[in-house]
Amino acid sequence: MNPSTLRIATRKSALALWQAEHVAALLRAAHPGLAVDLVPMSTRGDEILDQSLATIGGKGLFLKELEMAMLEGRADLAVHSLKDVPAQLEPGFVLPAILPRADAADAFVSNDHADLLALPHGARVGTSSLRRQAQLRALRPDLVLLDLRGNVGTRLGKLDAGDYDAIVLACAGLERLGLAARIRSRLAAPDWLPAPGQAAIAIEACDNNLGVLSLLAALDDADTRLTVSAERSMNQALGGSCTVPVGAWCVLGEHGLHLRGMVGDAASGRLLHANGSGPVDQAQALGREVAAALLVQGAGELLGL
Repeated sequence: MNPSTLRIATRKSALALWQAEHVAALLRAAHPGLAVDLVPMSTRGDEILDQSLATIGGKGLFLKELEMAMLEGRADLAVHSLKDVPAQLEPGFVLPAILPRADAADAFVSNDHADLLALPHGARVGTSSLRRQAQLRALRPDLVLLDLRGNVGTRLGKLDAGDYDAIVLACAGLERLGLAARIRSRLAAPDWLPAPGQAAIAIEACDNNLGVLSLLAALDDADTRLTVSAERSMNQALGGSCTVPVGAWCVLGEHGLHLRGMVGDAASGRLLHANGSGPVDQAQALGREVAAALLVQGAGELLGL
């Protein structure tokens, strides 16, 4: 029997709340008469802002409190940015729905400079992502890369206060918050790779909550699930962390899936790339194949495997 009310566990940031409200609206449209409530929560990943995610345990810190709320019956589902979801979920949880992907590019944001190449020598660029740092270092080894944590508004505020000459954010997040005008240029595939699953919204639920799972299935986008499955499979084969300098971009074409993967070194700017193609029913195998090609090139050394 399907429930008459669904409770969505969500982080309290403006972007997380937007994503949760978006999912709530889609659920109400798909199931007329269904009530959907938000359960905003604070997570350790939101509270510890003076250290990098790589230091304090990774982006999985954004999930733990939300998962506990589901286990304890305080919420029925959780909404996440898929790039924040570890490649291997905790036992008992599944992703029954992945929404259509938005713009997966990164955004170059600056008040004074049009793009990355226009930055002066030694300019200060803010990002705590090792993936972004590695690609920035490869393109502009002269830049001073500085950590930047906090929600989108906090990061933009630090840029506007003059703490940085430019920062790098996700295009999708800015667009969802009505801040697309802050994007000066796009850092996009194939030259610049996003995080695995970037710009896709994922819905997580307990695997034994069949009534909830049946309601959520209506929101799943099959094409997005295929492409991000390849990306996440590659990431899992490379260690599965959200904090390592790994980029992936998979597209669905006439002849199947095409995956490009990257592993980088944030300190030196060394980048390794590999490509692969495969049929749509072999998305996870394609991810493992591209990961294997990266490991042959020495990705294990860069990732500390």
